[in-house]
Amino acid sequence: MHEDGAETLDLLVKVRQGDERALEELLGRHRPALLRYVQLRLDGQLKSRVDPSDVVQEAHLEVARHIQDYLSRVPMPFWLWLHRTTYQNLIRLRRVHRDAARRTVNREVPLPDESSILLARRLFAGSPWPGQHLVDEEIRRRVEEALQRLEEIDREVLQLRAFEGLENDEVAQVLGLLPGTASKRYGRALLRLRQALAADSPPESRP
Repeated sequence: MHEDGAETLDLLVKVRQGDERALEELLGRHRPALLRYVQLRLDGQLKSRVDPSDVVQEAHLEVARHIQDYLSRVPMPFWLWLHRTTYQNLIRLRRVHRDAARRTVNREVPLPDESSILLARRLFAGSPWPGQHLVDEEIRRRVEEALQRLEEIDREVLQLRAFEGLENDEVAQVLGLLPGTASKRYGRALLRLRQALAADSPPESRP
């Protein structure tokens, strides 16, 4: 499992001692990674109503409220706890907007168009993959259709593995799953994505 760096650990010691500026510095160091994490998970319609910076700020406030409880237990590396807190806030955010708009945001694929293509290429990097002969638009369409058929948590498993580079145990902690369950969900979701990209269709070529 990826552990916290030495500077993060030093700042956590200062936070434990009551240094508020150390907490601000700690959160600031991790802000770019969290902002990227959120940006990759907001589809076009939700992103038009929600500023990713606001999502990160809400996660920071949540962390500040519970930092002493975290330090009393240290159940996981700090950076992983940040991701878990942000993920839980994103889930609540989607539910709020779904209820407010009286429509199912969960039916929308929580990925910008370009991220759908990046997801497929990262998941199958390093070996021949079933969509390599397709043009970007067809890859995007097939990935989005496959993701729409997955449960939300399965989509998140794929994204954490592909975009964040998390290992199975880390994915399990972020999502509150047993490691075996996270592994099974990843394998099942990856198989469905592979099948979607390998499905027979008229070959397409770039202009």
